[in-house]
Amino acid sequence: MQHELILILDFGSQYTQLIARRLRELGVKTVIARGDLTGEEVRAAAPIAVVLSGGPASVFEDGALQVDPAVFELGVPVLGICYGMHLMAQRLGGRVRSSDHREYGLAELELVAEKGVFEDTPRNQPVWMSHGDLVEAMPPGFEILARTSNTEVAAMADSARRLIALQFHPEVRHTPHGTKMLEAFVALAGAHRDWNPSAIRHELVDQLRESVPEGRVICGVSGGVDSSVTAMLLREAIGDRVVSIFVDTGMLRKNEGDNVARRFAEFGLELDRVDASGEFFAALDGVDDPEEKRKIIGREFVAVFEAEARRFPDARYLAQGTLYPDVIESSGIRGTAAVIKTHHNVGGLPERLGLELVEPIRDLFKDEVRRVGEELGLPHDFVWRHPFPGPGLAVRILGAVDRERVLTLQEADAIVIDEIRSAGLYDEISQALCVLLPVRSVGVMGDQRTYEKVLAVRAVTTTDFMTADWYRFPPEVLDRIARRVVNEVAGINRVVYDVTSKPPGTIEWE
Repeated sequence: MQHELILILDFGSQYTQLIARRLRELGVKTVIARGDLTGEEVRAAAPIAVVLSGGPASVFEDGALQVDPAVFELGVPVLGICYGMHLMAQRLGGRVRSSDHREYGLAELELVAEKGVFEDTPRNQPVWMSHGDLVEAMPPGFEILARTSNTEVAAMADSARRLIALQFHPEVRHTPHGTKMLEAFVALAGAHRDWNPSAIRHELVDQLRESVPEGRVICGVSGGVDSSVTAMLLREAIGDRVVSIFVDTGMLRKNEGDNVARRFAEFGLELDRVDASGEFFAALDGVDDPEEKRKIIGREFVAVFEAEARRFPDARYLAQGTLYPDVIESSGIRGTAAVIKTHHNVGGLPERLGLELVEPIRDLFKDEVRRVGEELGLPHDFVWRHPFPGPGLAVRILGAVDRERVLTLQEADAIVIDEIRSAGLYDEISQALCVLLPVRSVGVMGDQRTYEKVLAVRAVTTTDFMTADWYRFPPEVLDRIARRVVNEVAGINRVVYDVTSKPPGTIEWE
């Protein structure tokens, strides 16, 4: 089944992925593409609607990204957001100028016309602004829909051509009626809103049967949700022609290797488990730079995986659980995006092994993968587990990594997660973790003075992991965590709690 598609032309906005998520939540498959696609390239994608994203540039800057005017002649609804609004105005005969009073953050929107995307929303409402330019004169055929105290044209539309432009960001939670506006845009496109877990599952299984008609598939798994869902989809599509390789780096949570083996047996999936912890610890000996640790782990992983994969000479494909955000970040769509950290996967292996790459969930966001996992029958507590970094506990140990430090952190981490679950707080928290710090603290245990390690506990809430707030634990839960860690984990005598939001901090410490 071919799903209807909304195409987002990306001009570098930090919120582009968020626009896609919101539209998918409304039941429409949404794909992000470069903003410089030609009108013919857009037409070839056959979208039912197009969104022009925001962006950090000004339309006046040299080299500023432009939109092909032919996009506005495709006969489908087009929504311009922020920079996308400026492009729409400029390319259709309006005028844009630099604002005397820039707007960043919350602003009060006043509706001039309570229709279109603003139907059934308040006449006065808060919206999230982030702009330095504004529309001075609307293009022919447009009418003003809303304004703020600093921006006369905060929203405009050409109803006849179904062209809409918003100066603010409807996709962020700070615009409380933004979802209703996006829903109205989806309705304007006549979408059937059939993008749901069941439909996604059947589409992916059908695609796999078509793309992997014969031969064995090797699937790289970590025990996490993404790779497990990938393996489950493959099993449903091609049966026992899939074998999953699990490389145990020694950097996993306590008993995680055994749990992965047990879980895959319960799922009825063949698992080839490789204990390579010795190789990883040897390679990491004395290394304390976080990026270097990531690179070493990635390099060792590829080497171990390649050696194990060669045990299956009949393999023709290599599958991995790449997600849509990974595709976007690595494809160059968002040319202005900064590199925050180095990720590792099985990159480079398909060519070295002579295998064809299979990435069945590459068009899905994390929450969509989780829902497909439940649709496949995976248990809720597994599907909704907190994210865990690819390099594992190596990047939650600040400084050099060795077996002793990993064992210490494993014990502490197990206590923290156990107390969070016991308190019934696990599902309230988006991600919880422990960090073993490279400092020591003076303490007193019994009648003896101690000088031991410090553990930092971190827990955050977030809807999209682009921003996050620190979780407000009940004091008694933090008290139990601290007492248990200090009493039960040898080598730790102090526990601290991280109350930094993102930004300015990242969720992980390394």
